[in-house]
Amino acid sequence: MSKGKEKQIRNTDLELKDKLVAIKRVTKVTKGGRTFSFAAIVVVGDENGIVGHGLGKAGDVATSIQKGIEDAKKNLHKVPVLNDTIPHRQTARYGGADVLIIPASHGTGVKAGGAMRAVLESAGIKDVLAKSKGSSNPHNLVKATMKALLTMRDAYTVSQHRGIPIEKVFNG
Repeated sequence: MSKGKEKQIRNTDLELKDKLVAIKRVTKVTKGGRTFSFAAIVVVGDENGIVGHGLGKAGDVATSIQKGIEDAKKNLHKVPVLNDTIPHRQTARYGGADVLIIPASHGTGVKAGGAMRAVLESAGIKDVLAKSKGSSNPHNLVKATMKALLTMRDAYTVSQHRGIPIEKVFNG
């Protein structure tokens, strides 16, 4: 089982907020002319550590956004949020997109670009520094950001993995 699947959320009674990251008009050229459709990438989250992303494709904008929201709700994951920031520095790569996420002190805010900002805010991270290196493709940026968040581990998870009780770590 992969690390991302362990944290997947199946509960559907959450209060989720959706954010449209990007919408793109796609053209298919056929013998009869051009056919236009739309692809929308959407991020949903409860702003309390649960976030997901989805892609919707349809003939009109509203339907593609709705399909993206439904896809994102099927793809929810729990990410570690510690004092409104992330537990540690993390990098990830997906396709040509390379992301760097750094924890920040209280009051810093979300210093990140569009696609990364949507994912981080939906997850409930309020203080973070993020840098996008490489491709600026929003699809790959969202997936790289999600990959970075899913590979993070908090102190409790690390102590369980090492077999040391967390009380022993903090009490000496």
